[in-house]
Amino acid sequence: MANRPLPTLSEEQRKAALEKAAKMRKERAEIKKKLKAGKLKVSDILKKADDELYGKMTVRSVLESLPGIGKVRAAKIMEEIGISENRRIKGLGPNQVKELKERFG
Repeated sequence: MANRPLPTLSEEQRKAALEKAAKMRKERAEIKKKLKAGKLKVSDILKKADDELYGKMTVRSVLESLPGIGKVRAAKIMEEIGISENRRIKGLGPNQVKELKERFG
């Protein structure tokens, strides 16, 4: 990756970017809560991979949000399926998506 200089943002642009990031974090936290409560399934998230909110979530954070799955078990599952530890939902291949759907519905 080439070292590119960071874009220079005006104060308003910077503020808007920070607000958007905070909003996204809050919405992702809600998604994780719904996963933990069983109100959302992994397949629901995989279907929405093209949506920025869902697509930019890491697979690890999604798996760790499931009831009964912690850091170690999530890492083991990802290794078995062949998903790198920093992979995001949007970056999954068709076989990885299929495997996750089979395991978690």
